[in-house]
Amino acid sequence: MAEKQVMVVGIDDSEHSFYALEWTLDHFFTPESKTLFKLVVVHARCSPMSVLGLAGPGSTDVLPLVEADLKRIAEKVNEKAQDLCSSKSVEDVTVETIEGDARNVMCEAAEKYHASVLVLGSHGYGAFKRAVLGSVSDYCSHHAHCSVMIVKKPKHKN
Repeated sequence: MAEKQVMVVGIDDSEHSFYALEWTLDHFFTPESKTLFKLVVVHARCSPMSVLGLAGPGSTDVLPLVEADLKRIAEKVNEKAQDLCSSKSVEDVTVETIEGDARNVMCEAAEKYHASVLVLGSHGYGAFKRAVLGSVSDYCSHHAHCSVMIVKKPKHKN
């Protein structure tokens, strides 16, 4: 029997990334099709130093606090992802946290797992915010060595 293709889903602590994960589970891991892909969920955790940035003298005093907070957030994100997968009866899933810039982490994870598809949520930033912050999905769509699917959460009509 041929080995399953791999689908990597990138998550962070945003509702957009969890929408993308849920959408992926609902469309690709249904009881009829769950044997097509192996699922790998990757959370990119930024480094404590990147959070502190140019905080200046004394910033190393808070480094352990920032590290603990980032670790706690990552554990919460991974647990939430695992729970969502379990609620959809998807048990064959790898959930991993990798420290680094999300753009590089996602492209490297897709390569590491030999992914056929990399799935990312879209935060829906406007052109200015995207230019300032950078877009993980835009970067990955140009640099990942596999297909990239960007899942946008629909806007609710009032």
